[in-house]
Amino acid sequence: MDPATLVGILLAFGALYAMITLEHASVEALLLPAPMILVFGATLAIGIAGGTLKDFLVAVKAVPPAMKGKTVPPQDTIDSVVVLAEKARSEGLLALEEEANTVKDPFLRGALQNIADGTDGEELREILEDEIDSASQTHRTAAKFFASLGGYAPTVGIIGTVVSLTHVLENLSSPDKLGPMIAAAFVATLWGLLSANFLWLPIGTRIKRLGEMETARMTLLMEGVLAVQAGSQPRLLGERLKAMVPQHAQGKGKAGKDGKDGGKGAKGSKGSGEAITAQGKAAA
Repeated sequence: MDPATLVGILLAFGALYAMITLEHASVEALLLPAPMILVFGATLAIGIAGGTLKDFLVAVKAVPPAMKGKTVPPQDTIDSVVVLAEKARSEGLLALEEEANTVKDPFLRGALQNIADGTDGEELREILEDEIDSASQTHRTAAKFFASLGGYAPTVGIIGTVVSLTHVLENLSSPDKLGPMIAAAFVATLWGLLSANFLWLPIGTRIKRLGEMETARMTLLMEGVLAVQAGSQPRLLGERLKAMVPQHAQGKGKAGKDGKDGGKGAKGSKGSGEAITAQGKAAA
């Protein structure tokens, strides 16, 4: 789990609380129900109105995974592909059908099944690229929804402030009440800016980033299984896949912590099945 988003949001609100405390202000003065209902309710409503209900549901479903931030280390993916390459070289491509039955990752499972069924390499590449594009589009839809909320929220906050100031002007005959009323009027603008920059935009950016990482993982798998189908030498395949991973993202996966080649296949199908199943669980 990568808690970056949760930690970042908590630190942001913590900094806000620190400022309120140092300014000797009152937190309760900011927790006014009326402006909060307007900002959060109207922002969500406008976001839904700007797309479809399916877009909204896709965005909602993307939030829990974004908060958890579970990702598969590139080295684990490479190790799994190398194991598959060794199994294919020693037992033939038909042996990959047995591996497909133990894999939980639907993308890898489908690729292995197609290889075992004798699908042509170019046709398989087209199928896998279409699946990657489809998954990428889902992430983009969710990220775009939250980015749109980040754009709407400040404007909705200003609308709330204008409405409150209109009420203030109706009570000019009570000067003693003007101060608190004007202060309360700007709470709507505050929550519009806070929700946009502390919630909606970070969540949208997080979903976009995780989508990019998932696309990169699927692309790595695609190139790997296509090379396995073509009969690539396992060690060279591992080096080629590693070269596809940016330097900052390279690291030791679970199978490579001891410095050994994670694709070592001396243990047979049991070892490969455990490696691939572990990757499928992390990707789910």
